[in-house]
Amino acid sequence: MTPEQHTPAQELTATQLTEQEQIRREKLKKLIEAGKDPYAITRFNQTHESDEVLSKFDELDGKEVCVAGRMVSKRVMGKASFAHILDSKGNLQVYVKRDDLGVDEYMAFKDLDIGDVIGVRGVVFRTQKGEISVHAYEVTLLSKSLKVLPEKFHGLKDPDLRYRQRYVDMIVNPEVRDTFRKRSAIINAVRDFLDNRGFLEVDTPVLHTLEIGAAARTFKTHHNALDIDMFMRIETELYLKRLIVGGFDRVYEVGRLFRNEGMDTTHNPEFTTVETYQAYADYNDVMDMVEELYATVAQKVCGATCIPYQGHMIELKAPWKRITMAQAVKDACGVDYADWKTNEEAQACLKAMDVHVEKTAKRGDCLAALFDEYVEANLIQPTFVIDYPVDISPLAKRSPKNPDLTERFEFFVNGHEMGNAFSELNDPIDQRHRFEEQVRVRHEQGIMTAQVDEDYINALEYGMPPTGGLGFGIDRMVMLMTDNDSIRDVLLFPTMKPKN
Repeated sequence: MTPEQHTPAQELTATQLTEQEQIRREKLKKLIEAGKDPYAITRFNQTHESDEVLSKFDELDGKEVCVAGRMVSKRVMGKASFAHILDSKGNLQVYVKRDDLGVDEYMAFKDLDIGDVIGVRGVVFRTQKGEISVHAYEVTLLSKSLKVLPEKFHGLKDPDLRYRQRYVDMIVNPEVRDTFRKRSAIINAVRDFLDNRGFLEVDTPVLHTLEIGAAARTFKTHHNALDIDMFMRIETELYLKRLIVGGFDRVYEVGRLFRNEGMDTTHNPEFTTVETYQAYADYNDVMDMVEELYATVAQKVCGATCIPYQGHMIELKAPWKRITMAQAVKDACGVDYADWKTNEEAQACLKAMDVHVEKTAKRGDCLAALFDEYVEANLIQPTFVIDYPVDISPLAKRSPKNPDLTERFEFFVNGHEMGNAFSELNDPIDQRHRFEEQVRVRHEQGIMTAQVDEDYINALEYGMPPTGGLGFGIDRMVMLMTDNDSIRDVLLFPTMKPKN
């Protein structure tokens, strides 16, 4: 490969580069001219990672290994030097001596920069100070770092820059890598739990041809070949329940959802959820499963069911508190949902309390508004809030005790909603009425693309058995089990506003 092929590395002008970036580009240029292009190397025979060298020292002491990683420190002391390399498992010290490498190669090592990716062949040993290290006999530059890493002791602290440049964040903040390792372990533990209970993992479409009448706003795109608008899914629910109709009694999906709405510490436009559906079960069965699921995952990933979160110790072991939404509101602010006979009475009550609702708000909307205002933030320990009004639960089965309410619950931890579940509505006639009412409200709001999902109604008309359904956010679960207070801290690449 000739120097001319590397002109892109020189494209930025001197005025656009810092002094250190200019120096690094000059080093790269000299390497290329000397026929030592680091980017031309296609592989390195890495035999061990850092954790294996450290944990198996007794077995590897005095034996040759090949390790590789990013050089994150270097201490040159005349004819011998020390460095640390960072790989996916951690840090490992490397000892480099001029007499072992030869003068030219040792000078090349001294010319390396912090951030360069190197491969090291050498022998495992323990230094006089007791640090397990690799005594290098060969050092290979595998990739030249043209950027300067943030200074060691200050790291990368600017949250906006951390999220935009997650790759740098993970290099200089090792706890970030730990969070995402734990995220993977949490998802695997959830899958294991559901698989062991006989659930079948499935995949359902991400692109929908309908914007159904749900409350969330959708992202719209266009299918060129079919010449139709399509919508990114806001839930996996309706397709999964079609599978219950089709004869799969227990199904789940770990899937990405997309909602065209605001962003804050608990909301990102794209996020990951788990939805489960179990035939011949109701919301009580689902509550029992949620308690067992969270306790099992916490024990497996965190080593305990009582875990720290934002200054509180959260006990995930059953039993969790269970309270109706109406009772929770009554306890918090003295308002009794049963006293409201009309939507107008409910709206007048909230107006007197200076709690805002839309002009189209129904009794159920008003109860939910009071819950948001007076209750949610105070639910620190895991709590099931049950029996939601039918007005705000279009897919949940009505309660046999009170047809104004549904067999629905949400569960809360540390003042945040973590998931939603209910005994699924399987009455196709009632479901059609509720869909039509949703669509009517959306049309009043100017959202004319909302439609009734006729195929889902058709599926229900074939008969869906009594079913308990659950949806919960993986991102919020990870926040809880890694003690992070922002969803951006548990998403590798959160949505960011473009700098321009």
